[in-house]
Amino acid sequence: MARITALDSGTYYHHRTLHEPRYRDFFDEIVYIRDLAETDLSAHELVLVSCRTDPSQLIPCRQQFADYLAGGGTVIAMGSTGQPAWLPGISWHDTPTNFWWWKEGGNLGLEVTAPGHPLFTHITLDDATWHHHGHFDVPAGATSLIDVAGKGSVLYDDKVTTAGRMLVTALDPMYHHGSHFMPATTRFLDGFLPWLKSL
Repeated sequence: MARITALDSGTYYHHRTLHEPRYRDFFDEIVYIRDLAETDLSAHELVLVSCRTDPSQLIPCRQQFADYLAGGGTVIAMGSTGQPAWLPGISWHDTPTNFWWWKEGGNLGLEVTAPGHPLFTHITLDDATWHHHGHFDVPAGATSLIDVAGKGSVLYDDKVTTAGRMLVTALDPMYHHGSHFMPATTRFLDGFLPWLKSL
């Protein structure tokens, strides 16, 4: 089972996700974001950058992440963390966010693009559908798992840009689970975290 180190910014939504009983046992170590610069990432198997971590806390650690990935580490970069500013090879496009598609009878246009990926033995597309704030261009050779049809990816698995692995997403389930709304986000974490442990 993979050992997961999660970054904690001290917000209420990080507290609920990282420290309360539902998910606490998935995290082998929790590092406060202001202690990241003094943390030897090479000693950590998998680093989860929690949803909506302030990019200003991550940007000074850009070389630290690059060195970790060059050494074969795995970074899980959750949504609304400003990934292009602190991870290599990330191309992001902001889009308007439709918070009310489910009330208006529309859809988000999301589609599973790699149904054989092991993640989809743990979650469904419905579990990953609430809203998104934009999409990524997928590096050549990386695998998009969920796309905004005809635009780009909201979740991809990249084993080619670095010697390590990056799982990059526009989705922010920790924020919504921690805020006690959008049940799909809790279902997402119910499947996503066990899958991460299985890596």
